[in-house]
Amino acid sequence: MAQTQKMFVFVGSYAESASSGVYTYEFDEKESTLRLLDQTSDLKNPTFLNVDVENRHIYAIGETETENGKAGEVMMIHFSEEGTLTRFNRAVTTPNTTCHVQRDSNNRFLIVSSYHGGMVGLVSLKPNGHIGDLLDVQTHEPIDGAAPHVHSAFFSPDEKFLLVQDLGLDLIRTYSIDQEAGKLVPQGDTRTAKGAGPRHLAFHPGGRFAFVINELNSTIASYRYNAEDGSLSEIEVVPTLPSDYTGENGCSEIAVSADGRFVYGANRGHDSIVVYAFDESGEKLTLVQHISTEGGHPRHFALTPSGDHLLAANRDANNIVVFAVDKESGRLTSTGNTVSVSKPVCVRPYYV
Repeated sequence: MAQTQKMFVFVGSYAESASSGVYTYEFDEKESTLRLLDQTSDLKNPTFLNVDVENRHIYAIGETETENGKAGEVMMIHFSEEGTLTRFNRAVTTPNTTCHVQRDSNNRFLIVSSYHGGMVGLVSLKPNGHIGDLLDVQTHEPIDGAAPHVHSAFFSPDEKFLLVQDLGLDLIRTYSIDQEAGKLVPQGDTRTAKGAGPRHLAFHPGGRFAFVINELNSTIASYRYNAEDGSLSEIEVVPTLPSDYTGENGCSEIAVSADGRFVYGANRGHDSIVVYAFDESGEKLTLVQHISTEGGHPRHFALTPSGDHLLAANRDANNIVVFAVDKESGRLTSTGNTVSVSKPVCVRPYYV
């Protein structure tokens, strides 16, 4: 039963390499509390994590210096049954810093995204999970004077395609992977509104819909997904902010409940989570709630595997706040529980 399983929460943060940057917590679902198990250093700004639960590997991005300047790197970290972290191997990836890492289900590839480099990189994984070579880099070219800023890459449900969010060019570029050649193959673009700034994407569990959170104009766009060619068709765009809010804001993360009935997005500035209900038959989003994240700049959040909780990582408040989820209404309620951690920007809960 899920209630008897142990849940670990892995956290990445902004940190100097001499300081702790990756953490393991144990989450008690009954008490809604987090308990620190271990932490590790030797990575500069390990701001995003990908977790291979089956093999107990964490892939953490970081920044490094090469003779040509700043570059991206990935470190593979092993976690034990007790949550202890052991650094294994690392490799330089793209010739600029990275902000996101993804992995295919067959553990053949990592996909890294470089915001400042405007590029997406394909990295091989060895059979033992160690990081291999940089196989390919696709650098997006400027469009109409706009500079590319690749923020994330997500596999389609069947992993035939990779959907890459370019915040700078206001587009989502679809790629396929030529696995034998080790190449990323562009398939087409989906344009967003000018100035929208697409940042992250989440698929509906049924695979027919995708939702993109736009950082710069504080909206969520819903799309129909065509599994044949990896293209997206826009359905509607809804605001992430209350109509009476006039302050600055930038969106960050987006997630969909396991049953597909609710979509969650994070506001930095308004410092809140917005909740929408999704009617699959009507293809319609309806506002449910705005709730404070109880801290500044919620850079990331995650629903727990059971769907009973949401964990919000507030970078500027140096905390992770635990919310209870009403699975019938989608509404969030603060549990009053929080844990202090320096500049958290990625939170990954898993049953282990």
